[in-house]
Amino acid sequence: MSTHLLRPQGQFPYAGLPRRLAAMAYDALLSLALLMVVTFAYLMCLKLIYGEAQLKAMSEAGALNGDPLLSTLLLFSLFAFFAKFWTHNGQTLGMQVWGVRVQNADGSAIDLWQALLRFLLAIISFLCFGLGFFWMLFDKQKRSWHDIYSGSCTVQLPKTK
Repeated sequence: MSTHLLRPQGQFPYAGLPRRLAAMAYDALLSLALLMVVTFAYLMCLKLIYGEAQLKAMSEAGALNGDPLLSTLLLFSLFAFFAKFWTHNGQTLGMQVWGVRVQNADGSAIDLWQALLRFLLAIISFLCFGLGFFWMLFDKQKRSWHDIYSGSCTVQLPKTK
């Protein structure tokens, strides 16, 4: 899968932590909405399969708590959301609002493998109390763990007129 050059092109400064956190907060709201829609669709499918009465009984018995199929669907849905935006134009919706873009050093879009590495390492960074995100405060190129391991960088785009 070949990558394509992103627009606008140029040398842009690396995005700082406050701007990246703001974009992440915006994307967190969108991700929450996505997870709610996927969960609703999953429960509607279960309702069609088992019927309303049996589904209610299963729910009250706790049989739906920690459902591995639902957890897998949610994880894949989140990855698909981020991978689509990162590999297409380098920006999720939150990144577009805050003028931040993920790209390779040459200004091209990241590929699917890089998106997977970014996604998984971002989760690990978050689980380590945000240490992977705050790492950028000590890195000269303002890279977080997921930037480093995916071979990508996060830049701040100029404001458009």
